[in-house]
Amino acid sequence: MKIAILGTGTVGQTFAEKLTNLGHKVVIGTRNVLDTSMRGKFAEWHKNNPKVELKSFSETVSQGELIINALQGGITLSVLKSCNSADFDNKIVIDISNPLDFSKGFPPFLIEGLNNTNSLGEEVQKVLANAKVVKTLNTMWCGLMVNPTMINDGNHINYICGNDSEAKEQVKILLNEFGWKNENILDLGDITNARGTESTLLIWTRVYGATQSGAFNMNLVK
Repeated sequence: MKIAILGTGTVGQTFAEKLTNLGHKVVIGTRNVLDTSMRGKFAEWHKNNPKVELKSFSETVSQGELIINALQGGITLSVLKSCNSADFDNKIVIDISNPLDFSKGFPPFLIEGLNNTNSLGEEVQKVLANAKVVKTLNTMWCGLMVNPTMINDGNHINYICGNDSEAKEQVKILLNEFGWKNENILDLGDITNARGTESTLLIWTRVYGATQSGAFNMNLVK
């Protein structure tokens, strides 16, 4: 499968490397290809991961069979709107971004209008009306997203939500490839449940601040 990743930061790089190692073809999108290709840390990473194609956002979306949004929450909607909306039609879009505002430093707060009665996941679905948006993996550090067995033998919780049941089942197959066990993937229902999962970042960032480590996650004890 050719998988498109929007965002060339640490999260996007983590997914691109993992997916390539799993045998998928990966194209990663950026606003300015020339500028990004010359950027120090990314240039070094790309040198070590030559199989990953670097394209503009719009080219990336058009080429991907499945799309992963690994952008910062604050720029997600503007980037999606800059692409040809038809290129998203009938495709699964995995949204792992969070609407975090760091304008006042750390810890962040949720962006106004994308909290309580709304969410970034819902807005992504509105912008991409004909796409199948699935929210998942946004409640943890990217290292755990693609390598859940790093802690507790992989026995910790990952939420998933979205309006299309079949799309969620397809995403679960990819999550299984990462090492997620089905019993640890909790389907919360439709995309409005992104309001809850995105809100967990308010506690996640504080735990991170207290421990200075991202290698943790939450679990359900029944």
